[in-house]
Amino acid sequence: MDFRIFVEPQQGASYLDQLAVAQAAEKLGFSGFFRSDHYLTMGSGDGLPGPTDAWTTLAGLARETSTIRLGTLVSSVTYRLPGILAIQVAQVDQMSDGRAELGLGTGWFEQEHRAYGIPFPAKRFDLLEEQLAIVTGLWSTPVGETFSFSGDTYRLDDSPALPKPHQARVPVIVGGAGPRRTPALAARYATEFNIGFQPFGLVEGFFSTVREAAEEIGRDPRELTYSVAYPTFAGATEAEAARRAAATGRAEVDAGANLYGTPDQIVDRLGWLAESGTDRVYLQILDMHDLDHLDFLAREVLPQLT
Repeated sequence: MDFRIFVEPQQGASYLDQLAVAQAAEKLGFSGFFRSDHYLTMGSGDGLPGPTDAWTTLAGLARETSTIRLGTLVSSVTYRLPGILAIQVAQVDQMSDGRAELGLGTGWFEQEHRAYGIPFPAKRFDLLEEQLAIVTGLWSTPVGETFSFSGDTYRLDDSPALPKPHQARVPVIVGGAGPRRTPALAARYATEFNIGFQPFGLVEGFFSTVREAAEEIGRDPRELTYSVAYPTFAGATEAEAARRAAATGRAEVDAGANLYGTPDQIVDRLGWLAESGTDRVYLQILDMHDLDHLDFLAREVLPQLT
């Protein structure tokens, strides 16, 4: 099982805060540093010092890390035109020598769109489908050829489809709990399907739906990586885990949908997820200033599973 760190910088984190987490995660052996793509804090807190742009941040981290994978979980189709997004991700991939990954979704947080003047159309799933087709189409067009696309929302005419990423294929993550269109898009465009924050008992069912969608279009479902994301609060004792949760404003934690507790408790839950078909886990770390938390996970949890 593969483990990555996932953070929510809109809750209050500077670029330097994110750099510290990414470098610590790399040093400790986590395979990836992924961040949300949001511009407004959620829930309590003032969000100071203010939001950071996801792909600007990842470009900086590309030059200040060496081995760790870098990406979004997930970028919203409402934030960037697909042609520009393809250029941004390709550039970060070049800057990192091939370590970029793109998570892409419909977006859902209407308030942040209003706060920063970003259009928030009622129907966004068609945008997601078109953006996935465009971004992957631009990257896969051979050098010297052009790419064109005509959809209900976007039109590209004879694009040179440049620049190219460093990787032959930038991994694309599609996720969500939708019963029909999400699995179909994952099967068609994604290298990874992610389901986040769902009760452990539902995970296997979500994965099965995606496998069925892949088989329906003649794709081997084993080509996809199946991943989950969960808030993580670990400690040597349950009291220590509770302290870490409380530091993020979590007075109570549902143990059925969080990685919470002592190493043995968390390992048990991760073992169950592995039996449910999980290949990769994104450990959502909500207190980015608690680097000891990452160290504890790397020393006490990961060695039991890797």
